[in-house]
Amino acid sequence: MSSEAVHYNMHDAKTHLSRIIERVEHGEEIFIDRAGTPVAKVVPLVRRAHRTAIGSLAGQLDLSGDWDSAATNAAIAAEFGLGEGDGDSDGDSDGA
Repeated sequence: MSSEAVHYNMHDAKTHLSRIIERVEHGEEIFIDRAGTPVAKVVPLVRRAHRTAIGSLAGQLDLSGDWDSAATNAAIAAEFGLGEGDGDSDGDSDGA
């Protein structure tokens, strides 16, 4: 890749958008000009996380043994203003 900035005029950018995107995906920055003046810069999108498949967080999460207990569920429900004081964590008001 060249360190020199790549410029496309507006017409060429419309015509070759797929080619521009492909170059950007490979790390290049592209400028789009209108009447010889740069008006836009197309840059690669930086992802915060690369979770592309089921299980991509395997080994990175630690769920304690009581993560799905009635007490934990009731505490979470209380945080959202649900089921307060009835001790019923499943929301069906049967007490079970």
